[in-house]
Order: sequence, then C-alpha cells, then structure tokens
Amino acid sequence: MPRWVIEALSRVTPEERVPAALRELGDASDALAEGRFQAAFRHASTAKGLSPRDISVREVLGLSAYRLGEWLVALRELRTHRRLSGEVTHLPVEMDSLRAMGRNEDVEKLWQEVGRLAEEPSVIKEASVVYASYLLDNDRTREARTLITPGRLSNKPYPEDLRVWYVAARSAALDGDPAEATRIRDAIEIFDPAFPGLDLLGAEISPTD
Repeated sequence: MPRWVIEALSRVTPEERVPAALRELGDASDALAEGRFQAAFRHASTAKGLSPRDISVREVLGLSAYRLGEWLVALRELRTHRRLSGEVTHLPVEMDSLRAMGRNEDVEKLWQEVGRLAEEPSVIKEASVVYASYLLDNDRTREARTLITPGRLSNKPYPEDLRVWYVAARSAALDGDPAEATRIRDAIEIFDPAFPGLDLLGAEISPTD
C-alpha cells in the first residue's frame, strides 16, 4: 500500500484502530482490483467503521458499491470522498449513479459542475460518455451526437476514448446514420475486439424487425 495512503489514514484514525483499518482497506483494494466487488464492499464497510474520515476508505467503498449497482451508497460515499479530498476524479461515476436512479435534474446540475470543476481530459471524456448516454436515454439523440461525436479517430486511443467512440457510434446509429456508426464501431474493434456492448451496438446499427 502506498506510503501516502498509510500516512493519510493514520492521521485521521485512532492509533489503536490503524492496523485493522489498514488491513481491511488493503483487502478491499485488492478485491476491487480483482473484480470481487462484494468482498471489496464488505471489507471497505468494515474499514469505514474503523476510519470513517479516511479518503481512500470512502473511495473504495463508493467504487465497490457502484460496481454492485448500489447507486445511493456509491453516490453518498463518492460525494464524501470528493468533499474530504477535493478531488473530482469520480464526478462521472457520481453522475452515472444519478442517471441510474433516474434523477435527471441532478444529472443536469452535475454536468454543469463538471464543466466548472474538471480539468483532466480523462475526467471530461468520461463525464461526456455518461451525459451523452443520459441524453440517449431521454431520446435527445441529436444533442448526444453533437456532444460526443469525435474528431479524427486516434491511432493510439486511451480506454476512455474507446468509450467516447462507443457512445458516438450509438448516437450515429440512433440518429439514422449507420455508415458513420459502422465506421466508428470498426475502429473500436481494431483496438479492442472484446469491447463490452459491441453486439448491442451492431443491433442498433442494423436493427431487425
């Protein structure tokens, strides 16, 4: 575990609880990285009981809750992480949790916050993916396409670029432009043939009656 994580937890945790809190946080972090989200949630919840003011504990708990579809818990924990740390990395996850709960007005408000607070290109791209998906959910296809359509497709895309491309392809398909949707889908397949949702995308490009 990075030294800064240990030092940060130690500063906000009663001394006698530090070893157990670090152990639970480590187990939670490992489980999250390995995709064992239920175990991550369980260990992070225990760590929170031992060290409720630690930013890493709240972050891991929020992310594991999100992976489990526990939207309200994810939103609460990641908002607390943002308040305690000042970091805006997980604004897209907050927005996606709101989207999943159907809290449309709050999605709109948080999208405005992204524009005001976020500077990292990766955060802005991920937030654009969520907001464009929200627009598609609400039959605002042309708005989604305007927002998410990429320029030149990079020959060295980051993972978040592929997610942008995916929603851009969906937007094009739903907007009646299968040629553009196919062009973008083919680019995704070149870099990640196992990208999640490609079958769904193919059905949207070439729907069957």
